[in-house]
Amino acid sequence: MTQVSKPRSILAASLFALCMAATPVLAQSGSMSVGIDRTQRVSLRGTVSSVIVSNPAIADVTVVDANTLVIIGKGYGQTEILAVDAIGRPLFQNQIIVSGGSPGSLRVWRGGQATEMACAATCSPSLRTYENASAAPAASGVPTP
Repeated sequence: MTQVSKPRSILAASLFALCMAATPVLAQSGSMSVGIDRTQRVSLRGTVSSVIVSNPAIADVTVVDANTLVIIGKGYGQTEILAVDAIGRPLFQNQIIVSGGSPGSLRVWRGGQATEMACAATCSPSLRTYENASAAPAASGVPTP
């Protein structure tokens, strides 16, 4: 049996550590659904340096700490979010689909104006209203699932 000398094992360990540091961080990718006015927490496998949101009217991102993002659904539609580390490697890249909120919400149309309603025992208008049909997604006027 051959015995490995101490300097050789230190060199091997150093090379392994160097290779691990040079390995690109794997980006989380795909699509993610977030309800309107809801949040989704995302844990990253690296330290985030920058976050880019394709359409900030649809979703927003808050950086909680170096490894955690919170995505907020602001408007109906689709956008993309990209989070990168200090040297530009993607840590997170997802299509974000913001859709109708939770059970107990209803959209009422009066002509071209839509009003979101929050419903429990009774329904009350929420803060979100639309002046024309092109500003809001199509809905049947039934409670969202």
